[in-house]
Amino acid sequence: MSHKNDIRIIDASIEFETVPYRTPLKFGGQVVENALIANVQVEVADHQGKEETGYGSMPLGNAWAWPSKKLTGDQTLSLMQKFAEEVVLIGSRDPEFGHPVSISYHLSGEYFHMGKTLSQKNGFEESIPELAQLVAASPFDAALHDAYGKIHQMNSFDTLSSEYMKYDLSEYLDENFKGEYLDQYTLRTPKERLPLYHLIGAMDPLTDADIDQRINDGLPETLGEWIQADGLTHLKIKLAGDDLEWDINRVLSIEKESSIAQETRGCKEWFYSCDFNEKCENVDYVLDFLNRVKEESPSAYDRIQYIEQPTNRDLKANPENKMHKASQLKPVVIDESLVDYDALLECRDLGYTGVALKACKGQTDSLLLAAAAQKYDMFLCVQDLTCSGASFLHSASLAAHIPGIQAIEGNGRQYCPGPNKRWSKQIPSMFDITDGTVGTGVLTLPGLGF
Repeated sequence: MSHKNDIRIIDASIEFETVPYRTPLKFGGQVVENALIANVQVEVADHQGKEETGYGSMPLGNAWAWPSKKLTGDQTLSLMQKFAEEVVLIGSRDPEFGHPVSISYHLSGEYFHMGKTLSQKNGFEESIPELAQLVAASPFDAALHDAYGKIHQMNSFDTLSSEYMKYDLSEYLDENFKGEYLDQYTLRTPKERLPLYHLIGAMDPLTDADIDQRINDGLPETLGEWIQADGLTHLKIKLAGDDLEWDINRVLSIEKESSIAQETRGCKEWFYSCDFNEKCENVDYVLDFLNRVKEESPSAYDRIQYIEQPTNRDLKANPENKMHKASQLKPVVIDESLVDYDALLECRDLGYTGVALKACKGQTDSLLLAAAAQKYDMFLCVQDLTCSGASFLHSASLAAHIPGIQAIEGNGRQYCPGPNKRWSKQIPSMFDITDGTVGTGVLTLPGLGF
């Protein structure tokens, strides 16, 4: 028997758009120059026959979600695109009533088989990995939550209690969550403002001397220009992970240039996060990096808020990569490895003390993992996948409704600002950055908030 507030899917559709990057982004040894964005529309109905439509949007970031050694980037992107289409197809055929969390959770039970058979049908032995599956399915999941909120004329984050959900969290996590619902781990009123984490890619210029030819499109181009224009206080640094001297010098150079810019604007407090994108061989590299930075620039060390995914994402294949020693110095956050609740438990055993939530892994999974991270008193952050337009607003809405989130990543404005244009006129507080923050307090509309 379904819950009185449940919905069922009537129809679903998907379209794709390619968005060129303003400047190339280098991370994890790869260079990305454009994004393929999946836009999904889901039509739903309630028990009374009332209908509503929800929307979801997300870039299919294959370079991050599926860095294959056997397939080309074009091949992995094509397979993720096909997977996204398959999710929409089987979702549109689901006759059952349910809450979006329940529908998405049970639909995800098909993903492993889909990932394997889709690859085989296209002549490839390598199955679509779990992280790539989540990214490809995320716009459908977002559209489902959006539609559910709209049909009840409520913000989606206000439809997470027993009044709307048939099952408690023990259905999706374990018995530690018996009798608990997601409303206990989310906020009814979004945070009014959140600091914006600005990304510094490995190829991004710090000074004029780093620029061969200016873009001259009206946007800042050097680190100092970005800090001055947007009033930035949070800087995310992409590092090599396999070149210690380069990594240390990069942080020291950023400390030097940001200090000059911050002094000019009278700012005395700002922060860094350091992202190695799995390239460190072991925890010793991280320890050497932190100790050397502290030795050469105590101020730069003090500004480091957390370390992100330093070693290989395959936790089971690399059980020796324990982070206990590093996490005694700074929070060490799991990202690429975080694909489900079991992975969260495993990363805790390996010494990770924080998790990175991402809307690109799905609204449902993000909510469930946010609850688990809070239960286990872990450091929380929300990051994006170079999201812009609707996908950035979705990511920001997630961050604004999760307790403990201190800042949000938003680098779409740097690398692919095109999709932001139509939204910036509707919600200027989210896109006109002057004090280093975004105005998330406006994300209160029915559905995902915008």
